[in-house]
Amino acid sequence: MADILHSVEIEEIRDEFPILAQRVHGKPLVYLDNAATSQKPRAVIEALNNYFTHYNANVHRGVHVLAERATKAYEDARKAVARFLNARSSSEIIFTRGTTEAINLVAYSWARNNLKKGDEILLTYMEHHSNTVPWYQVCEQTGATVRRIELNKDGTLALEHLDTLISDRTKLVAIVHCSNALGTINPVRAIADDAHKKGALLLVDGAQSTPHMPVDVQAFDCDFFALSGHKMCGPTASGVLYGKRALLEAMPPFMGGGEMIKEVHFDRAVYNDVPWKFEAGTPNIAESIGLGEAVRFLEKIGMARIRQHDVELTGYCLEKLQQMPEVNILGPLDAQQRGGLVSFTFGDVHPHDIAQVLDQEGVAIRAGHHCTMPLHRKLGIAASARASFYLYNTREEVDAFIEALKKAKKVFGACPTGRALGY
Repeated sequence: MADILHSVEIEEIRDEFPILAQRVHGKPLVYLDNAATSQKPRAVIEALNNYFTHYNANVHRGVHVLAERATKAYEDARKAVARFLNARSSSEIIFTRGTTEAINLVAYSWARNNLKKGDEILLTYMEHHSNTVPWYQVCEQTGATVRRIELNKDGTLALEHLDTLISDRTKLVAIVHCSNALGTINPVRAIADDAHKKGALLLVDGAQSTPHMPVDVQAFDCDFFALSGHKMCGPTASGVLYGKRALLEAMPPFMGGGEMIKEVHFDRAVYNDVPWKFEAGTPNIAESIGLGEAVRFLEKIGMARIRQHDVELTGYCLEKLQQMPEVNILGPLDAQQRGGLVSFTFGDVHPHDIAQVLDQEGVAIRAGHHCTMPLHRKLGIAASARASFYLYNTREEVDAFIEALKKAKKVFGACPTGRALGY
C-alpha cells in the first residue's frame, strides 16, 4: 500500500493553494466541493500568468519567437497528459474544454457515423448528464436505443449478467469510472473485456477518477477516455479526450475551420493529422498549458498517495456519518470501493437547506441532483447533499463538517431516521 500524505506534508500542500487561507462568514474556509471543481495551486496560476505575460501568441501558425514558445508549451502539455494517462502516443490526446465536450466529440464524430436503427448504447443509472444527453441526441438522429446496467442495493453495478446484456446490437458501452453522486468506482477493464468480445467500444467518463487515482488507459483497454482539467487542479475550460489512434484516424472532424486542415481547395479540404484534426480554430492554449502544469504538480505528489489520502478521509467521514441516525448515505459504505466523496440525505431536510446552514459555518458542499437526475429518480429522492475531498483536505475539516451538520440538526429539529441507500 502506498504511503498516505502526512499532516506536515498536507499543510505544505495547502500552502500552495492561496484560496484556502480565506475565511467565510468569519469562519475558516472548509472547501468540500471538489467533485464540482478543485482549487488551483500557485504553480498552475503562475503558468497561466506566465503565458499571458511573456509569450501570449497563437500556436502552430507563427514562426516568431512568441508563437514558437507558445507552441512548445502547448505540445509539452499534451505530452505530459499522455504520460499521465499512459497513452501510447501524445497524438491520442485531444485537448477539449472538458469531459462534456470530449464526450460530445465522440457522439458527433464517431456515433453519428457508425450507429443505425436497431443498434444499442449501454449506459448505467449513475451516469452524469454529460454521458447521458449526448447519447439521447444520437439516438434521436440514428434510431439507436439506450439500455442501462442495473444497480445493486449498495450502489455498485449489477454485472453478473453483463455478458448477456451486451449483445451483438451493442455498439458502445459508455460508463463513468467513478460516480460523482454515489462515489462508486466501476471495474472498467472487466467491462472493456466484455464489450470487446461483442465488438462494442468502451467510452469511460474519467472526470471524477483522474484527479484522485492512477489512470492507465492502456491497462483499461478503453477506446475513449474523457477528463476535465478543472477537477484536477487545472484551469476551467481545460480537458482531454483520449482515443485509440486507429479510431481517431477513421473519425471525421468534429468542427471545421482553421488548424484542422492541411489544404483547402475551391471545392474540398484535406484534413490535418490527429490530434489537430479535432482542434479547429484557436484552441484553449492557456488552459491546456495550465492543465499540463497541474499534471506535473500531481505527479510530484504521486497519484497512489493521493488515492490513499482519499480513502483515509472518506473512510473517516463515513464512520462519522454512520453515527448520525438522520443521515442516509448513498453508495458503498466501504471507502475502498468509492472515490473521495460522500453523498447523503439528512432526514426530511432539503439538501439545499443543509448546504446553506453549512455555508454559514464556512463549510462548502454541493446540494442538488449533481447532474444525475436519472440516478436520483432511481433512488426515489429529488436531491442529495455531497461532501467531496481532495489532496488538501484534512481530518480536522471532516470534523468541522460533522459539527456543522450537528448545528443544522439543531436548526431544523428532529429528523426521521436515515436508511442505507434510499431505495
